[in-house]
Amino acid sequence: MHEYSIVSALIEQCEQYAKAEQAMRVTRVDIKLGVMSGVEPSLLKTAFDTFKLDSLCQQAELNIRLQPLVIQCLDCQHESVLTERSVLCPVCSSYRTHVIDGEDMLLMQLEMEQGEAESAMANAP
Repeated sequence: MHEYSIVSALIEQCEQYAKAEQAMRVTRVDIKLGVMSGVEPSLLKTAFDTFKLDSLCQQAELNIRLQPLVIQCLDCQHESVLTERSVLCPVCSSYRTHVIDGEDMLLMQLEMEQGEAESAMANAP
């Protein structure tokens, strides 16, 4: 299960942002997960809930936004959001396509607590 190593890196990245903002804890982690990323959302959530316990993310909620596959056809230039895991252009049936989105996992936003009455939100670059 490579989800465990992915979550380990994610929590490390969250902690780096939190320390840079002098936050006491991370309360929410928002990620975008591509359907073609090779990461199983339920396993990722389980791994996050397990590994967060010894980190600044201990009380954090993980929000996963699934990103569908987006391609652009190199023949007709049409951009398509696909519901199936295919790279066939739905307009002209060409296989000459380029994947634009849906293959990555990205940290999108963190919500952190800096003190008793303060909170901070950070958008990941």
